[in-house]
Amino acid sequence: MKKRIIFLLFVLTLAAIPTLAQDQLFMPRNVKAAYANGTRSADGKPGPKYSQNKSVHSIHMTIAPPGRTITGAEEIVYTNNGPKPLPTLVLRFELNAHSPEAARDQPTSTEEMTSDVSIDEYAENGKVKEWKPLIPRKGMTYNVVKLDEPVPPGGTVKLSFKWHYELVLPSGREGVIDPTTFYVAYFYPRVAVLDDVNGWDQVAHIPSHEFFGDFNDYTLEVTVPKNYIVWATGDLTNADEVLQPAIAERLKRSFTSDEVVNVATLDEVKAGKVTAQNATNTWKWKADNVSDVAFGLSDHYIWDAGSLVVDKKTGRRASTQAAYDEPSKNFANMVKYIKTSLDFSSNQWPGVPYPYPKMTVFRGFADMEYPMMANDSAQENPDMQEFVAAHEVMHSYFPFYMGINERRYAFMEEGWTTAFEYLFNEATFSKDQADKLFKAFRVRGWIRNMSSDADIPIMTPENVLTGGGYGNNKYGRAALGYLAMKDLLGDAEFKRVLHGFMDRWHGKHPTPWDMFNSFNNISGKDMNWFWNAWFFNYSYIDLAVAGVNRSDITIKNLGGSPAPFDVKVTFDDGTTETLHQTPAIWEKDTKQAVVRVASKKAIKSVALDGGIFLDYNEVDNVWPAAK
Repeated sequence: MKKRIIFLLFVLTLAAIPTLAQDQLFMPRNVKAAYANGTRSADGKPGPKYSQNKSVHSIHMTIAPPGRTITGAEEIVYTNNGPKPLPTLVLRFELNAHSPEAARDQPTSTEEMTSDVSIDEYAENGKVKEWKPLIPRKGMTYNVVKLDEPVPPGGTVKLSFKWHYELVLPSGREGVIDPTTFYVAYFYPRVAVLDDVNGWDQVAHIPSHEFFGDFNDYTLEVTVPKNYIVWATGDLTNADEVLQPAIAERLKRSFTSDEVVNVATLDEVKAGKVTAQNATNTWKWKADNVSDVAFGLSDHYIWDAGSLVVDKKTGRRASTQAAYDEPSKNFANMVKYIKTSLDFSSNQWPGVPYPYPKMTVFRGFADMEYPMMANDSAQENPDMQEFVAAHEVMHSYFPFYMGINERRYAFMEEGWTTAFEYLFNEATFSKDQADKLFKAFRVRGWIRNMSSDADIPIMTPENVLTGGGYGNNKYGRAALGYLAMKDLLGDAEFKRVLHGFMDRWHGKHPTPWDMFNSFNNISGKDMNWFWNAWFFNYSYIDLAVAGVNRSDITIKNLGGSPAPFDVKVTFDDGTTETLHQTPAIWEKDTKQAVVRVASKKAIKSVALDGGIFLDYNEVDNVWPAAK
């Protein structure tokens, strides 16, 4: 008898092993190593040995439109906070992506090409050296330099650069907006991120993909001719030097104003009544603990500003500014749009007070985010103008506040921001309009796409993806995953868990595993079944009514994504009932579930409705089946 019991226990143990294994999240070897080394913890927190390096930048740029040559001088003090000496450094030159020799994932035009950034002088700890990177090829967006002396743990090295480059003509994320309006971004040499998971960031930058930066301190000076206004990341520290007194006073007043202040009108700009009337003016900016800086300049842009309280506990305000040309009519409301976005994101979703002192939207073409800046296109529809602005403004949290590695895990920044965008549209416009926009822009292109790359796991690193699979994964699919988790946990618990994750990791560099483990740990629930099904597996949304037996309705999950849905039941007497099902219905079995109807009335028909969770094949979402 005892042997039989032992045998049964052994069999039961073996039977349990696959179930346990299925609940584990696949972890690449480099991620496993980080956990084993103690830099990250299985509970989702930074490990006791977690560290990250930092640079302090002093940058001086000189620009004289319509000339497109940009010249710069920079000093970087780089601190090694890691455990090992650094004999080499990896440096990033993102604008080399415009070089004819650069890596690309799609065709380009000759107008979109320029030569590499030219390094005119390079110095290490004050010693001028020959610029001799270890990979002497054109079009390199990163390169390696060997130092005279390794940087010891806790030590620093000072790098100095003088460089120039030609601003690209067709403006996208950066470049020429018009002959006297430029948007300047990714313009300076920088030390690449060195993290505990991937080592040095040596992913080639491709223009359609995104970025990754450490949390650094910046002093930025931009010298331009008189009558040019400059808007940039950070605080303008010498407004009284570069602006005429009346303009400087208006700007100062805007910092405490709930109303929109017209800091500079078009007539004033044209009449030379805005900037100091020196031959050139040097605008000075300061920004600390940010991953990047960018700036825009023009001699004919209108300047509006205002502010709002973003932290109700402390009364802290943030400045909201807009820079735009006269034809971009809807930009006249941009300060209001920014305020609405910051109020929503500070108090509703994600519900964390805006962490920066300012937000500026500059009229360009890219619809692209930068710390405290956005380069947005003009829209004819005012609702669309606000929609675009809100998305870029809410990127302030993911990636910037949270330090996301966008090159590899863009679904952690675009996905979260797209989820917040949906919730913003729902609160600002209406649920119907929010649903319509989300389906059109974020879901339909994926769910109606039957190509082989449409359902690649969201966890596939973005640096190895291109085309539709890349776009779907980082925007709509990931956003649906986060919104499904919100439905699963409920609003209050979801927000508590999200805030816990953000508290742990803001100002650092979380990986997806840190996010998943934090959600599990803080909620007290093992939700690996959900993460696996939604983020790690090949999947799509496709539910079907498999049958109705009295009060039991069997639903099959043919696509694999654990999506929420409504079951609309019509009874024989003509009455109806809608039963909402959260993704929890799929926890025990992601392939099939049963919905029980409490009413004893005979069921006449059943229909499934996923709302924004669009179903691939809607024909089998009804019972009886359509004839």
